[in-house]
Amino acid sequence: MQGGEKVRRTCKEAIDRTLNWFKQPVIRHKIAKEIREIKSHVEEVAMRRDRYKVNTDVAKPVTVDPRLLIAQYEVEELVGIDEAREEVVRILTEGNNEVSKQHGKIVSIVGFGGLGKTTLADVVYKKIRARFDCSAFVSVSQTPDLKKLYKQLLYDLGKSINEETLDERRLIELLREFLQDKRYFIVVDDIWDISVWNMIRCALPDNDVGYTIITTTRISDVAKQASGAYKLKPLSPNNSRKLFFRRIFGNVNKDNNEETVKCPNEELAEVSDRILKKCAGVPLAIITLASLLACKGRNKLEWYVVYNSVGTGMENNMDVENMRKILSFSYYQLPCHLRTCLLYLSMFPEDFEIDKDRLIRMWIAEGFIQCEKQGKSLFELGESYLHELINKSMIRPIHNLFTSMLDSCHIHDMVLDLIRSMSGEENFVTVLSDMDSTSPSNTIRRLSLQNGNNSHVIAQDTRSLLQHARSIVIFPSAVAQVLALGSCRVLRVLDLEDCNLSQTSSIKFLGNLYQLRYLRLHGTQISQLPEEIGNLQFLQTLDVTFNDISSLPSSVVQLRNLMCLDIDYDTTVPNGIRNLTCLEQLSTLHIDDSTINIIEELGRLTELRLLRIALEEWNDKLLECLRKLQKIQELDICIGYVVRNICVLDAWVAPRHLRLLDITGIWFSTVPAWVNPYATRN
Repeated sequence: MQGGEKVRRTCKEAIDRTLNWFKQPVIRHKIAKEIREIKSHVEEVAMRRDRYKVNTDVAKPVTVDPRLLIAQYEVEELVGIDEAREEVVRILTEGNNEVSKQHGKIVSIVGFGGLGKTTLADVVYKKIRARFDCSAFVSVSQTPDLKKLYKQLLYDLGKSINEETLDERRLIELLREFLQDKRYFIVVDDIWDISVWNMIRCALPDNDVGYTIITTTRISDVAKQASGAYKLKPLSPNNSRKLFFRRIFGNVNKDNNEETVKCPNEELAEVSDRILKKCAGVPLAIITLASLLACKGRNKLEWYVVYNSVGTGMENNMDVENMRKILSFSYYQLPCHLRTCLLYLSMFPEDFEIDKDRLIRMWIAEGFIQCEKQGKSLFELGESYLHELINKSMIRPIHNLFTSMLDSCHIHDMVLDLIRSMSGEENFVTVLSDMDSTSPSNTIRRLSLQNGNNSHVIAQDTRSLLQHARSIVIFPSAVAQVLALGSCRVLRVLDLEDCNLSQTSSIKFLGNLYQLRYLRLHGTQISQLPEEIGNLQFLQTLDVTFNDISSLPSSVVQLRNLMCLDIDYDTTVPNGIRNLTCLEQLSTLHIDDSTINIIEELGRLTELRLLRIALEEWNDKLLECLRKLQKIQELDICIGYVVRNICVLDAWVAPRHLRLLDITGIWFSTVPAWVNPYATRN
């Protein structure tokens, strides 16, 4: 009897499943459609793989090639630039008597992209800026944000302002008032349009004490607006060889007084000269191909492959198209994972200084970095990717003046033009700025809003285009309809740095972005995070610095995949931070009497790579905590009340990975025994 009942029940369940299947043709049709779309996408990816000759190179840990540092910091600024620098200085200072000082001088450096106009302007600026009451160096770009530029001018000149209440007209008035009685020196780099120059010129007054202005431009008509122009010439053949060989072979010919620089490797001399002829004396072309060849070894056949691959007819005509061929060839020589990472830089505006940590965290959130080696963190692998792009001269490093550590990077505008074009063709990144008058027609994968009113992008009829967006970066401009972002359910990266969200009725929608890996709300003027932030179980990076947040919601401790947490000094964290066991970066944690127990919780965060902590007074529990943090690379401790003659740190053995230690508030009578005195800054 029981067996019969079991059979009947099994049959009934089978019939129910069958009937249920026939009742859902819409669902079956939808599933079939999605399967077809997936197959189509896979076929498209395969075609792209063949088209772009994608290889399967595995990323290996890489550091910045020291030969590149020699090339950048000795050669680019010195080789072939002395004569040009002195000529520009002579033009600026000729007739330099008491009468002429009362008149202004404007000189424009004009030349092809990649010749070194910015470098020349910079060395002139550094040479003579001390002769003036105040000075500033600003970059304009093709799509300038004039309000931001005026603010930057005021900041560099040393004028403090209340940024929030100022429009362009008032900023111009402040600049004119400030400069009216000062002898000033200003460099305006990379002007593309006469009307833009005229707007900037309105803010720089003629006065009775004199002024000097340098502009750089590729456009002859813009250069004609200045009282004098200096046409920058390509490098001579000898200086071209010096730059080329020093990048490949290191610091060659440093003390060699020979008139002609020779190739250190005789076998490569002929092919080197042929390659240099194609570069036509353009420093960007020389350093790009030299960086590529530096990784090729000393195989003459491989060098000829490079020579034959960069095109013909360049020797006497290095124009934009020929420069683009060289950059494009260099791009396609990159392994697949580096091409993807480089394309992502098209999210940032021209002349933007890209923070290293910010960029790497974005790469990680997008899934561009896959850890192949045990014991190597995703962030460390991302640093290797960045170093490799630097070694290939696709981006330029910017080092901290005090620590000499790599802080950020910059991408040349010609390289940016190339990757923007490629990103657009492949629908990899969509960039919208004041130059765009129409809404995008394709589904947006990654969106960068820049410079001005882009509210049309997130209008009602285009919100559906954002449903598949993986990254959205909004620079301080179009945030009027930020609530539309709540529908971006597959979003991985959301960066709203310095966008004013104080007028936004609610940011609870953030809790619906379940796939979010990276959330940057730096300087958005918010006063609290919603409790729903705990829903973001995949979140890896959370940056809420430069806001008015007094405390983080208790749900933050549920973010068990969080790797980076950046908060303000006066923002308190809830109990339970010990649960964030994936945390690699924590900055800045403030501990007082009411939160002293958090020190013990810190000891559980053994993956910490960077820790910034502020204490009201020294606590011995901190020492025990530090002993457990063996992966620490950067440690910053600030103590409110100065402690004298403290020896407790003598009992601490610094982790072997520690490369930066900054301690404020401790007076050392002697340097701790484990500190190498030669490694400290004076």
